[in-house]
Amino acid sequence: MTHEEKRAWIMLVVSAVAYATYVIIVVGRAEGRPLVDVPYAAALLWTVGGAIAASIAAEIGIGVVTPRASRAKDVRDREIGRLGEHVGQSFVIVGAVAAMLMAMAGWDRFWIANAIYLCFVLSAVLGSIAKVVMYRRGLPQW
Repeated sequence: MTHEEKRAWIMLVVSAVAYATYVIIVVGRAEGRPLVDVPYAAALLWTVGGAIAASIAAEIGIGVVTPRASRAKDVRDREIGRLGEHVGQSFVIVGAVAAMLMAMAGWDRFWIANAIYLCFVLSAVLGSIAKVVMYRRGLPQW
């Protein structure tokens, strides 16, 4: 497994776990009241920050466990990275458009913030899945 594939796995797992943690915290705080009344901002910021810290720690851990592993990128790594990012970036655009429409419609900030967060997570998860699939099955032949 190349270093870049390991990075894709780290992003996939950390993003999914962080978002699941956030959802569990927010839903747990609801206790029968509407979700828009639940304090969510601190949980959102902490899970995003925790995900960043966990990704950095996991990358450092991979470096410690496999110190002699090559970190050089070849043409295949760059192409897989590019295609994976294109897959993931589509959800950033979807999130931005959804947030803009929600704001124009006067939706509560809770829903706007959560739509953006969900789309960031989907971007990371689906981009990482695309990268892992391309590492395992090869690049698509156009």
